[in-house]
Amino acid sequence: MGNARTALYNWLFARHTGGAFLLRIEDTDLDRSELRHETQLMEDLLWLGLDWDEGPGVEGPHAPYRQSERLGIYREHTDRLLAEGKAYRCFCTAEELEGERRVAAAAHKPQVYSGRCRNIAATDSAARAARGEPFAVRLRIPDHPLRFHDLVRGTVEFPNETVSDPILVRSTGMPVYNYVVTLDDALMEITHVIRGDDHISNTPKQVAIYEAFGWKPPEFAHLSMILGSDRERLSKRHGATSVASFRAMGILPEALVNYLALLGWGAEGGTREIFSLEELVGEFRIERVTASPAVFDWEKLHWLNRHYLKAADPERVAELAWSHFAGAGLLPPHDGKWQVTTAAVEAWFGKLLALFLPAVNQLDELPVKAALVFRFSPTAARASEENAAILATETSQKVLATFSARVAAHAGPVAPEQFRTWMNEIRAETGASGKDLFHPVRIALTGAHSGPEFDKFIPVVEEGSRLDLPVHVLSIRERIEQFMSSGK
Repeated sequence: MGNARTALYNWLFARHTGGAFLLRIEDTDLDRSELRHETQLMEDLLWLGLDWDEGPGVEGPHAPYRQSERLGIYREHTDRLLAEGKAYRCFCTAEELEGERRVAAAAHKPQVYSGRCRNIAATDSAARAARGEPFAVRLRIPDHPLRFHDLVRGTVEFPNETVSDPILVRSTGMPVYNYVVTLDDALMEITHVIRGDDHISNTPKQVAIYEAFGWKPPEFAHLSMILGSDRERLSKRHGATSVASFRAMGILPEALVNYLALLGWGAEGGTREIFSLEELVGEFRIERVTASPAVFDWEKLHWLNRHYLKAADPERVAELAWSHFAGAGLLPPHDGKWQVTTAAVEAWFGKLLALFLPAVNQLDELPVKAALVFRFSPTAARASEENAAILATETSQKVLATFSARVAAHAGPVAPEQFRTWMNEIRAETGASGKDLFHPVRIALTGAHSGPEFDKFIPVVEEGSRLDLPVHVLSIRERIEQFMSSGK
């Protein structure tokens, strides 16, 4: 979620100011870089509606956009820093560096590199490298504080002694993150870097790299972290945290984008909360981003998702919802397009959604909500203590017996109008009304004493019972027959 919000804010800022949004694949960490992650990232961005002006698939003047294809560029710049004495070779072993760290920790001092290789003569350094002695390349941090302007936090300053001389290139020859992103940002003419506040400690190192090359640093904006309800950093223990998981749950992209925008930003006036992506572009100001952490609120996300589900094109919602029913084994799978076996099934499914969609927060809740249409168990209904107490009364037994007799005498499917007529007649015959009248009938037809309106429920089950579906939908007649038989 943090990465998605960062991408959104960058995209909104670029679109609002008429700038360009670049997508760069940072894959120099070979252990963590996999093609599936790259593919997922791009799919997520496009699903959210965040297109890029330059990047993979959209070539531009700053190509290539994959760092593993820019290694020659990094080597050239490293050679320049070494030649100018702004970087130096470090021959310290991992054991020596760990020893330094332990000594500093024991003395309660900053655990920074001592600089022991800083003063090796350039000729000696080159000779040792020529002999094959392993080395890393470090940047010489200047003897002055490192400061930068943050669009969210104002002026930020780090004493140079707390930064130490950072590694630019590992002994393996692979450049490190802070180095390559700084080079890429400069060479790709990046003017604004909007990212999470976990990168603040990286920024002084990057500012020092800019200074070493004589480049002007970009504007930075560090976004506060997103917290869970317990005010700890949002993680998997708080539930879904990836864009793909929200998509699988049936959160619409417009709802997620709207919600992400509000996690740390608010429009002028602070009272409006519903924005389309186009409206966000018009309203977004980086100056209105807060430095305070944002708390992820499921209730607000669900509120927004319900709003967008209601406003969405019914055919689109049906297409998205179908896969959830197919995954639950209630409907046949299809190829991802809104193509079903017959027009009758399509019309029926629309009625099913109209009945249950207002009662869900996300689309994957639909099969559970609609289970009473597909799976009806008289035994389970009677096993409920609350239901049993209702059914045990003499009034309930009279109501059910009278209702059952009317269904048995009726030819064909039951219509809502017929059902209303019967209930009025049963009220007059038994003297039952309100809950005493409707609760036993609802239990007999749905398995619970509360549920959807009969006027909408009855057509869904009656029409569904005549369709060729993987799970047979019981008609009103079949339901009352099975229920009455289960009580004998």
